[in-house]
Amino acid sequence: MKRWSRRSFLAASVAATAGPVLAAPAPKKAPPRKDEPRTGIDVVIVGAGAAGIAAARRLTAAGRRVALVEANDRIGGRCVTDTTIFGVPYDRGAHWIHAPEINPVAKLAGETGLDIYPAPPGQRIRIGRRYARESELEDYLANLVRANSAISEAARGRADVPCIQPLPKELGEWRATIEFFLGPFGCSKDLAEVSAFDFARAAERDHDAFCRQGFGTLLAKLADRLPVQLSAPVSAIDWAGRPGVTVETARGRIAAGAVIVTVSTNVLTAGKIRFSPELPRRHLDAAARLKLGSYDHITLELPDNPLGLRPDELVFEKSVGRRTAALFANASGSTLCMVDVAGSFGRELAAKGEKEMVAFALDWLGGLYGSDMRGAVRRSHATRWNDEPWVLGASSVAAPGAQPSRRVLMEPLGNRLWFAGEAAHETLWGTVGGAWESGERAADAVLKTFGRR
Repeated sequence: MKRWSRRSFLAASVAATAGPVLAAPAPKKAPPRKDEPRTGIDVVIVGAGAAGIAAARRLTAAGRRVALVEANDRIGGRCVTDTTIFGVPYDRGAHWIHAPEINPVAKLAGETGLDIYPAPPGQRIRIGRRYARESELEDYLANLVRANSAISEAARGRADVPCIQPLPKELGEWRATIEFFLGPFGCSKDLAEVSAFDFARAAERDHDAFCRQGFGTLLAKLADRLPVQLSAPVSAIDWAGRPGVTVETARGRIAAGAVIVTVSTNVLTAGKIRFSPELPRRHLDAAARLKLGSYDHITLELPDNPLGLRPDELVFEKSVGRRTAALFANASGSTLCMVDVAGSFGRELAAKGEKEMVAFALDWLGGLYGSDMRGAVRRSHATRWNDEPWVLGASSVAAPGAQPSRRVLMEPLGNRLWFAGEAAHETLWGTVGGAWESGERAADAVLKTFGRR
């Protein structure tokens, strides 16, 4: 059976005073005092997630000297693999490698020696305590296609509308399941909060892959030789100075010719970084209208496969409301099963804490499979991305009428300040591949302005 994806189913300056802005550094001098900026840097990149890593790779390949600063004590942003919680690779954030045939990260995987393999075809739907029959699956898929088509048709209109508005009334008993799949599961927000224009412009994600060692491991491998400074949150960026910019971090100040900011839209609007001068209202409004949704994993270690599921099997339920989830079983052949919660329900559940999240997952699975799951679980963990201080959510989602905001975020400021990240991509928003492409675009724009070394 054809697999329906999330989209379908779903230096002071570096120059001598007489030289250009990004000229060669002055001869070596004594280390600067703590209150003096570190010099000799061409570009500062704020954030070592996919966009920041991509930008740094592009710039260093062109001979430019970069400072890649990261607030956390790890790289990867919203794409991180943990091996300490369960003793096996566990993707706490992004896990699906969408469209591997065109995904820039997947294309680079060959240089890492990691194992990239295709996602298995098909997924199953649980109806009560049984799986949907073939005729029921066909009915569901037909209604899903009808819903997708209705949103695409609405996006051809002159006015943007929430994705929930054009859904056909004929979806009947499948409506709640379709709303969950297209909204929370596919976009991290309820369809009432998602722009039909933005939804329709998203690139098809019909084919997926996984990294057996973890998607975050793959990203970290691609950053192996980059000059990353961890635990260095940025507090201020002065982008009006001459001849370049000054970036204030917890580890000191850095002067450079340009800066690429890759933090999430929620971090931007939270005011965690002070800009001088302040960012134009146009950019702040764009970030506010691209707020992050909510998406979390409730991960259970289930030895001996008590659910009888295959590796990397995806299971949904025929739901009757928004209190539902998706099950991703036996990740990469391990005993880890992820119960994914998202959208408004996921946000409310995550706010109650990990204990409540795990309790929901156990009750939900018990209701579907007719057994008490508590005795089957060895260890458990729940992510809470909305509370991660340097992320504050899942992926950017354009509010109705806000699709043009993505292009606004791509606009440079004074040819010194660029923004990058999945929010600054019009068709691959919400994906690691989109963040990577955005980082490369920003780096190319910097090189176009200042040239290659």
